[in-house]
Amino acid sequence: MAGLLRRTLPRFSLTLTLTVLLSCSCPVLGKKKLYIGALFPMSGGWPGGQACLPAAQMALDLVNSRTDILPDYELELIHYDSMCDPGEATKLLYDLLYTEPIKIVLMPGCSSVSTLVAEAARMWNLIVLSYGSSSPALSNRQRFPTFFRTHPSATLHNPTRVQLFQKWKWTKIATIQQTTEVFTSTLDDLEERVKEAGIEISVRQSFLSDPAVAVKNLKRQDARIIVGLFYETEARKVFCEVYKEKLYGKKYVWFLIGWYADNWFKIKDPSINCTVEQMTEAVEGHVTTEIVMLNPETVRGASNLTSQEFIAQLMSKLGGKNPEETGGFQEAPLAYDAVWALALALNKTVGPLKAKGHRLEDFNYNNRDITAEIYRAMNTSSFEGVSGHVVFDAQGSRMAWTLIEQLQGGSYKKIGYYDSTKGNLSWYGNDKWIGPGPPADQTVVIEEFRYLSQNIFVSVSVFAGLGILLGIVCLTFNIYNSNVRYIQNSQPYLNNMTAVGCMMALAAVFPLGLDGLHVSARHFPAVCQFRLWLLGLGFSLAYGSMFTKIWWVHTVFTKKEEKKDKRKHLEPWKLYATVGVLLAIDILLLMLWQIVDPLHITVEKFTREAPKGDLDVLIQPLLEHCSSEKMNTWLGVVYGYKGLLLLLGIFLAYETKSISTEKINDHRAVGMAIYNVAVLCMITAPVTMILSSQQDASFAFASLAIVFSVYITLVVLFVPKMRRLITRGEWQSDGQETIKTGSSTNNNDEEKSRQLERENKELQKIIQEKEERVSELRNQLTERQALRSRRRASSVTNQNHSSPALAIHQSDPRSLAPPPGYPVPISDLHPIPSSFGNSSSLYQPDSKISRNNCHASRLQLLYK
Repeated sequence: MAGLLRRTLPRFSLTLTLTVLLSCSCPVLGKKKLYIGALFPMSGGWPGGQACLPAAQMALDLVNSRTDILPDYELELIHYDSMCDPGEATKLLYDLLYTEPIKIVLMPGCSSVSTLVAEAARMWNLIVLSYGSSSPALSNRQRFPTFFRTHPSATLHNPTRVQLFQKWKWTKIATIQQTTEVFTSTLDDLEERVKEAGIEISVRQSFLSDPAVAVKNLKRQDARIIVGLFYETEARKVFCEVYKEKLYGKKYVWFLIGWYADNWFKIKDPSINCTVEQMTEAVEGHVTTEIVMLNPETVRGASNLTSQEFIAQLMSKLGGKNPEETGGFQEAPLAYDAVWALALALNKTVGPLKAKGHRLEDFNYNNRDITAEIYRAMNTSSFEGVSGHVVFDAQGSRMAWTLIEQLQGGSYKKIGYYDSTKGNLSWYGNDKWIGPGPPADQTVVIEEFRYLSQNIFVSVSVFAGLGILLGIVCLTFNIYNSNVRYIQNSQPYLNNMTAVGCMMALAAVFPLGLDGLHVSARHFPAVCQFRLWLLGLGFSLAYGSMFTKIWWVHTVFTKKEEKKDKRKHLEPWKLYATVGVLLAIDILLLMLWQIVDPLHITVEKFTREAPKGDLDVLIQPLLEHCSSEKMNTWLGVVYGYKGLLLLLGIFLAYETKSISTEKINDHRAVGMAIYNVAVLCMITAPVTMILSSQQDASFAFASLAIVFSVYITLVVLFVPKMRRLITRGEWQSDGQETIKTGSSTNNNDEEKSRQLERENKELQKIIQEKEERVSELRNQLTERQALRSRRRASSVTNQNHSSPALAIHQSDPRSLAPPPGYPVPISDLHPIPSSFGNSSSLYQPDSKISRNNCHASRLQLLYK
C-alpha cells in the first residue's frame, strides 16, 4: 500500500496542481501565482521529504495568508519524489523545466540531487534553494552560481572544531575519513582552516570499508586528537577497532558528526565483533558537532512562530507519527525557513523590478534581469526563523549555530554552542567537559616548582630561634657584668660584637628558607639581597671580633724581648678599628655587588619526570635560585677573601695556644671558636655549591652549619664566664672588691699569687723526692765509714798507708751529715756517689727553680 501511495503521489500532485492552476484564473482571488518546483525525497537513502514537505506546505499556507508579504502574489509548490537518486532526479528535473507552468525557483533536497539540479539550473537562469544539502562541494560559486541552501554545509562543523582546538590549545590533530566525496571535501576545508590557525594535521588516514589498518596507524603514530568523518555504520566499525587498539580514554579525544542516532553505538551490527559494553567503553567522552536546526531560544521570527510552536503544529500535521521514525524530522525547520527565505526575497524584489519595468510574473528562463534581482535579494537575506537566524555566506551556504555535545555516562550532554555568524563560542549552562579537563594533543609537560620541605624549614627555624634567644642571654650577661674585672679583661665590647654577629647569622636562616611558595617573584630579589647582607655582616661582626683578639695576642707576644714590656699598654680603639675595617670591606663589597650586578631569580630545569597514574603528562621540575650575571666571579671574590681570613685565623690560634695574657684572658676560647667556624665554613661552602640543585639538602646543610657554629661559639665564649662568676661569686666590681679586701691588690697580683702557689706545690714535691734519695745515700755512707773504721783498728800498718782523701775525724759519723733539707758541703772529705752528685743538679742555676723564676726571697715558701 505504501509503495502504491508513493507511485501515485506524483500523479496526484500534478492533478492537484492543474486543478489549482485552473482555479487561480478566478478573478475573485485577484492574485497571480508564482510556482516553485520542488524535489522531496520521500524514500531512498534519506527520506527527508516525509517531514520536510509538510513543513514547507505549512510555510506556504502562512505566507499566502499574509497581506504584508507578496500581497499580489500566491506561491504554489509543484513537487516530486526524487528518492534521493540523481538518475530519478534527472528525469523529474526535465519534467519540471519542460512542463508548464514556468517555475521561478527550484527546491531540491539531498546533496546528490542538489548537485545535479544546481549545475543545470544556470542554463535556465533559475535560482536553486535547497533545504537538505550539506555537501561542501556545493559551496562553489563558479560551478553553482545560483545555488543557496538553508541547510548549512558540512564544513560549518570545521570552524567550530577549530575554535575548540584553539580554546584547548591543541596544535596537532589527526583525521580518519571514509573515502566519499562529502567527507573528502569536508576534510580539505578543515585542512585549510587549521593551517590558517597554526594547527597541524600530523596524521591523515582514510578507508573504504575496513578501518582496521587506519586505526592501527593512528595508534602507531601517537594520535591524540582525532577527527572522524564517516557514516553511522562505518562509525561502529571504527570504534570496534578503537576498542581493540585501546585508542580511547583520558589521553584521547574523538570528534564525530552529530547527526548519528543517540544510541548508534548500542545498535547490534553483524559486521562487528564487539559487545555493546565494549562499544560503550570505547565511545565514552567523544565530542560531536551538530548544526542547530531548531532555534534553542524562545523568540518569534518572521513567521511569528516560536520553535516550540512550530514543532507542535508539525506534529499535528504529521498525524501523530513517531518523529524518530519520520525521515527529515530534524531538517523540517530548515525546509520551513527555506520557503520563508524565498518569500521574503521575492517580496524584496517587487519594488526594484517595478522601477525597471519588470514584474515577477514576467519571469521566464531567458530573463536574466529578474534572476539577478532575486539573487541579490537572496544573498542579502537576514531574518529570524524557527531554525535560528537565517543568513547566507558568499557561497550561498547557511550560516548557523553549531551545537557541541559530549557523550557523558552513555548519553549526550550539551556542552556549548558556536555562532558562526559572530564567531562566538559559549558554554551551555553548567555542563562542560567531563572529567578533570580535555587532554593534550601530545604529552603535556607541566612545569612544577620544587619548594623547600616545610618540616625541614620549621625544624631548623626552631633551632635558629633558640640560638637567637641564647645570643640575647649572652649579650645581656656580658653587658650587665661589664664592670666585673674578669669580664673587663676579656674585652666585653668585642664579645658584644660577636654575640650580635651570631644573632645576625642566625636571622639569615629565615630568608634562606623562603622561596616561591611564600614570596612572589616580584619580591624574591629583595629576599635574596636580605639574606646576603645578613650573612655577610653577621660573619664580619662575629668572626671579625674573634679574629681581632687573636691577631692582637699574636702581634704583642711575638715581638722582640726589648719590646715585650710594651704589651701592658693595650689600646682598645685599635681593636675596634680592626673590626671596623673588616666590616667596611664587607659593606663595600656587598654594595658594589648589589649596584653593579644585582641578584635576581633564575630558574633551573631538571629532567622531566613521569607522574604516577594513567596521566598523559610529564612533570618538568623547576627550582628557583638567587643569582646574578657574574655570580661565580662575585662568589670567588667573597670566598677567597673570607677563606684567607679563616686560614689566617687558624694559624694565629695555633701560634697563640700556649700564651697566657691578662689583657685578653679568653683568647684560648676564642681560638677554639675560630677552629670551629673555620672548619664548618670551609666544609659548608663547597658542599652547598654541589648540593645547590637539591633544595632540601642544600638548605639543611647550610642552615645547620650556621646554627652549630653559632651555638659552639656562644657556648665556648660565654658559658665559662657565667660558670666562673656563679661558682666563685666574683660578681663585685673593682671598687666593691677593694672595700671588701681592705687592700689595693689588683687582679694581676692575685693571678701571680696563684701561679706561685702552683709552682710552690710542684717544687715541694720535687724536693721531697730528693730528700728521700739523700737520706738513702747518707745511710749507705755511714755504713761504709763504719766498715773502714773496723779495718783500721785491726791493722795499724794499713792505717799509715791510707789515703788522705779517706781520712776522717774520730767522731760520730752522723755528725758529718748536714741538717735535713740542706745539701752536702763541698768541703766534705768523703767522696759522694755519682748518683748523689747528679741529684745536686736540682740546685744549679738552670734548674727547675730557676726556670720558674723562683727568687731567693721565695725560698722560704719551699719548706712550708
